[in-house]
Amino acid sequence: MSRKPYLRLLALTFAALLVHGYHPGVEDGEIYLPGIKKILNPALYPFGSEFFLNHARLTLFDELIAASVRISHLSFDVTVFLWYLVSIFLTLLACWEWCEDLFSEAEGRWAGVGLVAALLTLPVAGTALYIFDQYLTPRSLVLFALLFGLRNAWHGRYGRFAAWSVFAGVIHPLMALFGISYGLFLLALKHMPREPKKETVSPAAIMSLFPVVPVASEAYRHAVHTRAYFFILQWEWYEWIGIFAPLLLLWWFSRSSREIRPTAVHLISRSLVVYGLSYFVVTLWLTIPQRFETLARLQPMRSLQLLYTFLIVIGGGFLGIHVLKNHAWRWLLLFLPLIGGMWFAQRQLFPASCHIEWPGIAPGNDWLRAFEWIRSNTPTDAVFALNPNYMLSDDQHGFRAIAERSRLADAVKDSGAVTMFPEPPFAEHWLEQTTDQSGWANFQAADFNRLKTKYGISWVLLDRPRVAGLSCPYENATLFVCRLD
Repeated sequence: MSRKPYLRLLALTFAALLVHGYHPGVEDGEIYLPGIKKILNPALYPFGSEFFLNHARLTLFDELIAASVRISHLSFDVTVFLWYLVSIFLTLLACWEWCEDLFSEAEGRWAGVGLVAALLTLPVAGTALYIFDQYLTPRSLVLFALLFGLRNAWHGRYGRFAAWSVFAGVIHPLMALFGISYGLFLLALKHMPREPKKETVSPAAIMSLFPVVPVASEAYRHAVHTRAYFFILQWEWYEWIGIFAPLLLLWWFSRSSREIRPTAVHLISRSLVVYGLSYFVVTLWLTIPQRFETLARLQPMRSLQLLYTFLIVIGGGFLGIHVLKNHAWRWLLLFLPLIGGMWFAQRQLFPASCHIEWPGIAPGNDWLRAFEWIRSNTPTDAVFALNPNYMLSDDQHGFRAIAERSRLADAVKDSGAVTMFPEPPFAEHWLEQTTDQSGWANFQAADFNRLKTKYGISWVLLDRPRVAGLSCPYENATLFVCRLD
């Protein structure tokens, strides 16, 4: 590849940042960032660390980012931000390389990769995923790894496909499984004889893949049913459209491209249709019968993230070739409203935060100001209690990820962590702690002292008027940070 595309892809990376924003520590950042910080400072999080360490044991993501902090001697926030930018760039680079295989026209290639950059934070049906998060997670690294690996598989470079697959697997095993399965299926389809032997797979053979299905406890059932997106029958009607509309488009691409590039666009589109339908069937099988309740955590519909990425690449290429061509006004007519709409959507998701939360810049809302005060002014071993639904009030920023202090389990993010590990007593600990915090809005000093006696909490963060009997060394317009003496 020449130098010019690299520079353009770098420009697209920064354009994507401006459109989609950056919000470290939000949503799943509350699970992944504390694991990195615990490696860098083992004294952090003496209480409740199981709510993120269980995830950390399944990935080398934490070790990779922590090692880069130590080697680079950059601050934690700067290092994570740079990893985020590199992940966007490599994702766009992987999409560009796929566009080179799929389209010979420059308009098709740039429209394909440009559309990916414009739609990075597009929701993926009802999976509670975006194509690319607004913050760094293992999924950020796995997406480009799978795209590079699949392209190597397409070109018959099986060693490189295996290497990228291993990298993806040690970063995020579940998302890697979807990509690897598609790669193996694509290879089988590419080399399939014209009249393949028909074979059937019995239900007993499928069941043998899951010889032991953990039994769901009552506490686990309570947690898993906070995640409606695990169960496809609980999806909204428009989320079902998000399953089948992409498949119909890919089917149309496969037929329309038969005369154009039958060995590329046609085969990729056709294979994606079968891939999507296969995981849809698996989803019906795993998420409807109650006896498979603990297997719903595998979330097979998250396979759509990869399918959506290819759909946008191929759809953008078709637009570039057949509609946009070399007419600048058509490109502007498509992309300006599109990126404006995506920017507006992100502002609605994080209305109380800066659109780009630059490293080292003062926080933009009262929750983040309180979190930073706590990080700088409370003991490392402090244990906090705060509204168990606090993430619904602070643009989904995570307390552990930013304040770097332990807290009792919450009802928003920790419930999701619990669903991935049905073995007791993880769910039981979560349910006990959240139950003990029920009625938070009416808590008085005696209630906080009850939590202190049972769990050893030493501080509380209050999102309401000051409670009599508490010493509160910090306050802002929204919050009080109070010590339990």
